[in-house]
Amino acid sequence: QVQLVESGGGLVRAGGSLRLSCAASIRIFNFNAMGWYRLIPGKQRELVATIITVGGSTNYQDSVKGRFTISRDNAKNTVYLQMNSLKPEDTAVYYCNAKYRNNDYWGQGTQVTVSS
Repeated sequence: QVQLVESGGGLVRAGGSLRLSCAASIRIFNFNAMGWYRLIPGKQRELVATIITVGGSTNYQDSVKGRFTISRDNAKNTVYLQMNSLKPEDTAVYYCNAKYRNNDYWGQGTQVTVSS
């Protein structure tokens, strides 16, 4: 079975940093792609960043470019989201996602709160 477990969320002041981790139960190079989404209160869930697990190609939403970095460690079966220069509008529940056998798999979510 495919399991994704997020960690690293918390409370941080504006301008601070957090690193989110997503540990997978299988080799992540078996996934077509992985990514991070977030659910901001009052808004639809939105894509933050994606990475191709074989090759490492990445893409980002414009609002996080230059501040967030998605990366992976295939040996640890883990994908990371380094978040720098955090803003209050980044406050959300962040979810790890994996594309596997034409299906979507999701972690439980981790709360990120950025105070003014």
